[in-house]
Amino acid sequence: MYYQRIVIKLGTSTLTGGANKISPSKVFDIVRQVVALRADGSQVILVSSGAIAAGREALNFPDLPRFLPAKQMLAAVGQPRLMGLYDQFFRMYSETAAQVLLTRTDLSDRRGYLNAHDTIEALLGQGVIPIINENDTVATEEIRFGDNDSLSALVANLIEADLLILLTDQPGFFTSDPRRNANAQLIPTIASLEIPEEIWKAADGTSTGLGTGGMTTKLHAADLARRSGTTTVIAFGGDTDILLRIGGKEAVGTIILPVANKLEGKKRYILAGMRATGALSIDAGAVKALEEGGSLLPVGVKKVKGNFERGDTVRVVDPTGKEIALGLVNYASKDLLRCAGHRSVEIEPILGYTFGDEVIHRNNLFLL
Repeated sequence: MYYQRIVIKLGTSTLTGGANKISPSKVFDIVRQVVALRADGSQVILVSSGAIAAGREALNFPDLPRFLPAKQMLAAVGQPRLMGLYDQFFRMYSETAAQVLLTRTDLSDRRGYLNAHDTIEALLGQGVIPIINENDTVATEEIRFGDNDSLSALVANLIEADLLILLTDQPGFFTSDPRRNANAQLIPTIASLEIPEEIWKAADGTSTGLGTGGMTTKLHAADLARRSGTTTVIAFGGDTDILLRIGGKEAVGTIILPVANKLEGKKRYILAGMRATGALSIDAGAVKALEEGGSLLPVGVKKVKGNFERGDTVRVVDPTGKEIALGLVNYASKDLLRCAGHRSVEIEPILGYTFGDEVIHRNNLFLL
């Protein structure tokens, strides 16, 4: 196993093979490779397009106006059909898949961010394969991701993936559109701190088949992923065993290398620009635990200041009143007032539920 966690974004063109409807054989081949990756020890999360294409086929390819409600209607028809294929094929391998629908607000709102994170972590913990798509049936222009490339990069950040694979209808990223320029050259690796301007310009002149995400969106997604510490590979989804070859570190497609530590990249993302809405005063033992890389547990909390909700950013101060950290809390202030000073095993008896043992998990904590 080379990668512990892999996020795979499947474009519509990959699932249709370039046709106008979902190809069951293409979906089955993806499932086969995912099962093999899991057998090798990797956790796999799929971010799958294709719901609208499945909806068009189900309604016999209607001639509809190009406006958002029509796409939402098609997605509503197609999403269960697409998931039905995934479910059928994964069950053939005795694997369980789950549908997760997200909108941008789910990952920009801190409570939604934590809830999405916890749900996906719970699925992975049970050996379930999350299949994620934008919730097209309710998303509006203001909250939709616009393409699953961006969504896949945000998911990679959310669950600290080692690898993001963007499958498309091209062999990788080229110096220009190879369908228009016979002299276009494949760019095998992008490793510079900043993606060169000429590469961004080349991306503007390319597109990809049936989906909404062209090469510009893929480059933006890769740039977000690399700043979160995730390696990204852009490759042709129709190549034989493409996922297994990438998972085995074969040099295929275009590889975009990370420019940040994975965990610190995530922390910068979730804490960037957030105004602390409260504060937690902790004891000396908790200070030491945090300095040694631990999480903040309720037993170490001495005082709760301010009003805040689960997922808000709070300040953490030591016994002298010095601010030592910022973090995203797993519990609202009203709940922490009841749990402060208690052991983690007492959280559920006190509150009647639990979001975990930690007040602030170490992955959501930024030491100052």
